[in-house]
Amino acid sequence: MPSPSLSITGLTRRFGAVTANDSIDLSVEPGTIVGLLGHNGAGKTTLVSQVVGLLRPDSGQIRIGSLDAVAHPAAARRAVALQPQAQSPMDGLTPREAVEISARLRGLSARDARAASLALAEELDYGPWLTRRALPEGGGLSGGIRRLVGFAMAAVAPAPLLVLDEPTNDVDASRRRLLWDAVRRRADAGTAVLLVTHNVIEADQVLDEVVILDRGRVVASGTPASLRGGEGTLRLELHLATGVQTPPDSSQDTLRETPHDTPLEAALPLLQAPGPQASPSPALPSRPLQAVRTGRRLLLTIPAADAAACVAWATGQREAGTIDTYALSPSTLEDAYLGLTGAPDSEQDDEAEEIAA
Repeated sequence: MPSPSLSITGLTRRFGAVTANDSIDLSVEPGTIVGLLGHNGAGKTTLVSQVVGLLRPDSGQIRIGSLDAVAHPAAARRAVALQPQAQSPMDGLTPREAVEISARLRGLSARDARAASLALAEELDYGPWLTRRALPEGGGLSGGIRRLVGFAMAAVAPAPLLVLDEPTNDVDASRRRLLWDAVRRRADAGTAVLLVTHNVIEADQVLDEVVILDRGRVVASGTPASLRGGEGTLRLELHLATGVQTPPDSSQDTLRETPHDTPLEAALPLLQAPGPQASPSPALPSRPLQAVRTGRRLLLTIPAADAAACVAWATGQREAGTIDTYALSPSTLEDAYLGLTGAPDSEQDDEAEEIAA
């Protein structure tokens, strides 16, 4: 079995009282796409900044192949092809010039750099902008085209490890799929890819393995299918009626901390099971495996075997005016992600992310 292209062990980084990364372990094998999925401020960019030698960890190890990246940060930067979270600086340059310069810096000849630049423009469909000059303050080229060019600048020359920090931000839907395909082709050719995202759809469709970060810690990892819960679960989505009184959003924490209540009871007391002080609403016929509420949207993960009974229950709730609509569908990675992390905490300190960026 080949050794990992990237191996991280016990990685910890603090900014004053804020622990941006807390004892993180992960590895990326050649030919695989591993994603860091988390809310803004979860610690994703701080981790990337340490991998490429821009920040030094307080403790832990980072190895890029056989290279000790903590001891040799300059060598680590040379060993990694990086698309940073911030737009790549290219004011005064055309996309063709920017990619060719990046290729030359990575050791390609002038002829090969030109050919690679043209090939990437075709692969990502930004040919019409190839000779349009980027202007200060975002002029000349849209944010999406600049993002595609940033990916091209990172991918223009082969590298054992390709690190992409939110590569599809601002990219339109059709070119986003082209970029996903481009990432997959490079992984299929043997490149190890570490992809940072907060886009659950992107994670579900592109990644071989997902590492979910929450407040600087790894809270789950595995394939998208394993995190979805497999074929034995379904997603029941309820949209609560306007007149229904709901608890504050902080009930996300209550949901995770009260194992003796059903998740539905913790998230929405109005629909609790029968008891001494129960509401008149009938009990949900199946204990949800997971429940997450954001605003008036309630997502329940239920056993597939109980689907018919749960649909009948939801129909009754709609007729009673408790919910406006409901929908039953296969479980998604979003369900698992929200169940593990809850809604983004507006008070969460983003200082580490801002410093690292």
